[in-house]
Amino acid sequence: MTGIVDAHHHIWRQADLPWLSGAMQPRVFGPYEPIQRDYSVREYLDDLAGLNVVRSVYVQTNWAKDRFEDEVAWVEATAKESGWPHAIVAFADFGVDDVRPQLDRLARYPLVRGVRMQLHWHENPLYRFAARPDLCADPLIHRNVARLADYSLSFDLQVFAPQMADATGLAEACPNVTFVLQHAGMLEDLSAQGRSTWRAGMAGLAACPNVVSKLSGLGTFIHRNDPAHIADVLAQTVATFSAERCLFGSNFPIEKLWTDYRKLVEAYIAAAASLRSEQRDAIFKTTALRVYRL
Repeated sequence: MTGIVDAHHHIWRQADLPWLSGAMQPRVFGPYEPIQRDYSVREYLDDLAGLNVVRSVYVQTNWAKDRFEDEVAWVEATAKESGWPHAIVAFADFGVDDVRPQLDRLARYPLVRGVRMQLHWHENPLYRFAARPDLCADPLIHRNVARLADYSLSFDLQVFAPQMADATGLAEACPNVTFVLQHAGMLEDLSAQGRSTWRAGMAGLAACPNVVSKLSGLGTFIHRNDPAHIADVLAQTVATFSAERCLFGSNFPIEKLWTDYRKLVEAYIAAAASLRSEQRDAIFKTTALRVYRL
């Protein structure tokens, strides 16, 4: 490979993130005291030093909704000072009557390439983010997400396996929008039935040519860097989507709770070792370059 693109990382200031402020509240990734602090771009660059990471994409970190533009402005200022990151996935609220005023504000920032509103819902409250499980089927969400095409912006799609049928309908309803499936579909139920539901949902999404899958956050539900688990999810995702529709993301500093950046990258590289060189290049670089216009 001639370089790695990290298509999913975060930098943050603790004061801007409600979930990092005050007493620790339970989160899907377990106790998070080690990251309940500022995570600067300098520390991020130290984490990836020597690993030939050539580009990075910042993904929104759930600032207060009414400060969505403040987050982008801060990240753009950071990029001007440091040269990193190279693209931004911002937040917008697609549950409003018309998302375009928000998109107009985001369009002022050259690094914005996509938008994420987390739609994942789960019976377990610790895993739940969206207000209800069927937002992907909501006509209002369909209408607002479709408007991203007019701004040449992608949509980072975050759902659990039982929501994937509705998510497939959303992707079909917005054929001119590129969808980036977060964390390879968030496989959290590792039972035989859970894996079967995930595979079926992934196949449905992969049938939509405008959906790609991000290989990231695979330690979220097991709270460890497990090379065998990464290899299993990567192999199945590549078999379903093709390497040309897969891209790597570190999900740092969340994954820093249980591993370091080098060990994480090494686990992904080992998982992809049996693929052809052009497939590895797609996963670790060229898909991200294309999708996020880097």
